[in-house]
Amino acid sequence: MTDAATLLAQGSALRREGNFSAAIRLLDHAARLTPGDPDIWLERGYVFDFGGSLDNALHSYAEAARLGGGAAPLAGYASVAVRKGDYDGARAAAGAALQLAPGEPTAEIALARCDVEARGYSDAEDRLQRVLARSDIAPEEQMIAGGLLGDVLDKLDRPAEAFAAYARSKALFAEVHAERFAGQLPLTQFVDEIAKTFASVAPEAWSAAPATIAGATPNHVFLLGYPRSGTTLVENILASAPGVAASEESPTLREADREFLDPPDKLVGLTRLDAAGLAPWREAYWRRVRAGGIAPDAQTFVDMDPLKGSRLPMIARLFPQAKIVVMRRDPRDVVLSCFRTSFAPTAAAYQFTTLAGVARHYDALMRLQRDCLAALPLAAHELRYEALVGDFDATTQALCRFIGIDWSDDLRRFDKTAERRGVSTASQTQVRRGLYDGRAQWRRYESELAPVMPILQPWIDAFGY
Repeated sequence: MTDAATLLAQGSALRREGNFSAAIRLLDHAARLTPGDPDIWLERGYVFDFGGSLDNALHSYAEAARLGGGAAPLAGYASVAVRKGDYDGARAAAGAALQLAPGEPTAEIALARCDVEARGYSDAEDRLQRVLARSDIAPEEQMIAGGLLGDVLDKLDRPAEAFAAYARSKALFAEVHAERFAGQLPLTQFVDEIAKTFASVAPEAWSAAPATIAGATPNHVFLLGYPRSGTTLVENILASAPGVAASEESPTLREADREFLDPPDKLVGLTRLDAAGLAPWREAYWRRVRAGGIAPDAQTFVDMDPLKGSRLPMIARLFPQAKIVVMRRDPRDVVLSCFRTSFAPTAAAYQFTTLAGVARHYDALMRLQRDCLAALPLAAHELRYEALVGDFDATTQALCRFIGIDWSDDLRRFDKTAERRGVSTASQTQVRRGLYDGRAQWRRYESELAPVMPILQPWIDAFGY
């Protein structure tokens, strides 16, 4: 039998590779072998933390601290608590960590986040500058502290300094994760290859699918767009309506992705399948939906994932009756926000380490979405972020009419829904605060955006911004 120490090492390696479910299986086995080992529970906390399962992360960090794990699990607990909006709990845990290990960087960063929430921006800047001045902290901690410093400098209305802080943090992110993404097809090229495959066959080949799909949710919605366009906000608005279940950036199409997008030119194989051939891939999708805790007979199911816009040919083939909601937001705000935001390490996040990288990917995905929506017989509705924050009721009423659900005052209480359901995307803090108006943030960064404007201007014009 493999010993607990080996399982812990293997679980840690899987976490660094992004294979969170496999890591947890090994760590749970290790915990059964050695239930009193705080290091196992600490690593378990890291896995859930990085994977976005914040409640499970809190539990694991708390258990590691109870078992005498020292400052690290207390700092981890503080880091998660502040992201969940528990600022008192975060301050208490961070303070306890700093008593055990003065200057512990994760605890200091958590306290800086608390300072930001209390609008103590100068205190947050001082704390983060002290962290970044140290030579003994890990690159990951420098990266997080640098990104947060950018946010603080933005709040202090020092955009040039903020942009420089973001750029340093993103460069470090690229350096830290270079090995992980080495050899992978760059995400922009991946989207371009899907577009090439889509264009290689007649549009009707993608839509030749049976009208009735056994086992499907009666009202099936894909909520697409682009990261930082408002999809998390709209997901929680819709999840506030009775009879609506929603999934947050879940890999519901993973089996079909592996079969038909590796490499992307295999996607054409979907057009050659008859009803019997398509059925297993639909069934695999619904199995993942159910595994995510969604009842298969929910009245309405919303699959929210902004990057699933690259899967529109697959969606048209597998789910021709699905409704498509496309979020739009000023391309300048979207691209700037993607560059400024600290994301979990994914292929998309790696693409977002430079402003030009974000802009090129945005351009590629918008071209693919435009061509697919023009050619495919999918029911689609465009929802503008600016309209949503400007006239919430009218905009959500139109959205509900398109989806086919009743509008009610419940939709206005989406912040309570977000607190109840939990939010693991980068929009978690904003959504919990209610309707956040993020319009025209790009104006203070106009000079920094100038190099990518030739890429973005066609979309600014096309979308009427």
